[in-house]
Amino acid sequence: MKTFLVVDDSAVVRKIARRMLEGWAFSVAEAGDGEAALDACASAMPDGILLDWNMPLLNGLEFLERLRRQEGGAAPRVVFCTSLTDVAHIAQALSTGADEYIMKPFDEDILREKLVQVGLLDGEPI
Repeated sequence: MKTFLVVDDSAVVRKIARRMLEGWAFSVAEAGDGEAALDACASAMPDGILLDWNMPLLNGLEFLERLRRQEGGAAPRVVFCTSLTDVAHIAQALSTGADEYIMKPFDEDILREKLVQVGLLDGEPI
C-alpha cells in the first residue's frame, strides 16, 4: 500500500484530503506544520506528500528544502496545495523540488489528476 503525508495547518483540509486519498487506497498520515512533517518523514518516508505553503514553525517551502536534502528525501512525490496562485510562487515551489502544484480550494478530480501525472495513481489524466 502506498503511503501519503498530508501537511497542512488546517484540520479541515487534512480531513478532506485524507478521505480522498484513503478512497484511492493510500495509507495516510497527517502533520499540522513543517516540523511535524519532517519528524514524520524521518520515521517513515512517504510515497507522496500534499503540502501547504503557509504554516507555523516551518513553512512548506522550508520543509521541502530540508526534505530534499535528507537521505531518501528525493523519493516522495510532492504536490504543493496552497492559495498562493501567482506564477512566482509556483515557479519557486517547482524549482525547490515540488513535483506539482494545485490551488485551494481543490476537488477530487483535480487531486486525482495531479496524482496520476506524478505517477502515484494509475489512470489517464483528465
